[in-house]
Amino acid sequence: MRFTDRFDAARQLADALQPYRGASPLVLAIPRGAVPMGRAIADALVGDFDVVLVRKLGAPWNPEFAVGAIDETGWAYVAPHAQGAGADAAYLQRAQAQQLAVLRERRAAYSPHRPPLDSAGRVAIVVDDGLATGATMIAALHSVRSRAPAKLICAVPVAAPESLQRVASVADEVVCLQSPEYFGSVGEFYDDFRQVSDAEVIECLSAPPSRDRR
Repeated sequence: MRFTDRFDAARQLADALQPYRGASPLVLAIPRGAVPMGRAIADALVGDFDVVLVRKLGAPWNPEFAVGAIDETGWAYVAPHAQGAGADAAYLQRAQAQQLAVLRERRAAYSPHRPPLDSAGRVAIVVDDGLATGATMIAALHSVRSRAPAKLICAVPVAAPESLQRVASVADEVVCLQSPEYFGSVGEFYDDFRQVSDAEVIECLSAPPSRDRR
């Protein structure tokens, strides 16, 4: 299965999440790629929308290959393969400090006039555009879990099987449209996988909800 773009993936995920329509779910997207998806899913489910801020910790030889991830509090997930990828303790400490600074900048830019929406006691749905290593999703789920949601759901269009298994151990439910045996990268499952800008994120967060009440 291929997706035309992130909006196509969001429509299909929203269909799979229909049991939560009307339950006032809080949809939390991982910036930046998943933000337009999360906005569309929240509108389709008649829920609220926000972001959960986490950052990938990239490998020394390839910053796109995640060896872990960090959330806004400074809590970090370190993947089992991190050391084998050259990420020793000193490297991880530097990477965590760098990415924590980025998170603080993003929070100031994305929602300068309000605190994050509270997931306590609510159905919280954490959305990403796909799982490669699963590191950022694990950090995001940990961050949301600390706020005591009634139910914590991971929702993704596509995931590597091993990553899906790891994520399933920290979520109450996983909604994934496909998990192919041969997985190279998330982008290969989209016809259009362009980058999402900070301006688009801010627009999605500030736009009034467009409720799909069919």
